[in-house]
Amino acid sequence: MVDLHTHSTASDGTLEPAELVREAVNCGVKVLALTDHDTLSGLKGAAAQASELGLKFIPGIEISADFTPGTMHMLGYYVDPDDSVLKQKLSWLREGRDRRNINILQMLEKLGCPLEMRELKEYAKGESVGRPHIARAMLARGYVGSEEEAFNRFLAKGGPAYANKERMNPARAMELVIGAGGLPVLAHPQTLDLNSRELADLLAELKEAGLAGVETYYYSHSKEEMFLYKHLADELNLIVTGGTDYHGPGFKGIKLGRGLGGMMVPDEVVDRLEGEYRARS
Repeated sequence: MVDLHTHSTASDGTLEPAELVREAVNCGVKVLALTDHDTLSGLKGAAAQASELGLKFIPGIEISADFTPGTMHMLGYYVDPDDSVLKQKLSWLREGRDRRNINILQMLEKLGCPLEMRELKEYAKGESVGRPHIARAMLARGYVGSEEEAFNRFLAKGGPAYANKERMNPARAMELVIGAGGLPVLAHPQTLDLNSRELADLLAELKEAGLAGVETYYYSHSKEEMFLYKHLADELNLIVTGGTDYHGPGFKGIKLGRGLGGMMVPDEVVDRLEGEYRARS
C-alpha cells in the first residue's frame, strides 16, 4: 500500500511525524511520503522512525502556488531537508501565512467569532500555522459544529473570513523543488477549476518549466477525474502519483493509504517515481 500525500503536526496535521509513520505501518502502508505545507521540519523525524520500522520513506513538501481561477499546490518529492535556498523561501511563505492569519482573525472578530493567536498556536505544534488550526479553534469555542463547517461558512476561498496570502508563481515553486534535488508534481488538479482542455494546456506549459508528474489518485477524485488525469499525464509522458492528503485520525473519514470509494495508489506508481528521480539525479 502506498500513500504519497500526508501531513503531520509540522504543518496542519494532528499526528507528530514519528506518530504518522507508526500509524502508516499499522494501516499496512509500505511506502510513505510526508508532504507538509511550506516546511521541511518534520522530515528527519519521520525518516528516522521509518528507517527503524522498515518503512520506505520519501521526503516531500507541498507548496502553495499563485493561480486563478482555482487554487494550485505543488508537491515536491525527494527534496533535501537541508537545502538552504528552499528553507529560506519556505520561511518567507510561512511569514505570509502569519500575516494572513492576522487578517482572518480580524475578519472573524467582525463576524462575531473572536479568537486569539495563542489559541491557534495551541493546535499548531509546528512551524506552519494555517486555516485548519483556525477551524479547530473555532470548533473549540463553539462557533461551529465541525471543522468542515468552519471552512464552508467562513474560511474557504470566497468566504467572509477568507484572506489571500503570499504565494510564488508555479515556475518558481518547481524551480525550488528541482534545486533541492526533488521532483515537482501537481497536486489534486480538481482544485484548479479548469475544464479538460484548459488543464491539458496548463500541464503542457508546466512540463516545459520542469513538471515531473500529476497527482492522479487522490482521496476525493472521482473515477472520471482519475481517468482524465491519467490520460493527460500519459499524453505528456508525465508520471502519475497519488495519496490521501491525510491530516490525522478522523480526517474526511479516510485512513492512510485508502481514499473515498476504495481509492488506493497502485504500487507501480512508486517504481515510476523512483525511476524518474534516478533519471534526473
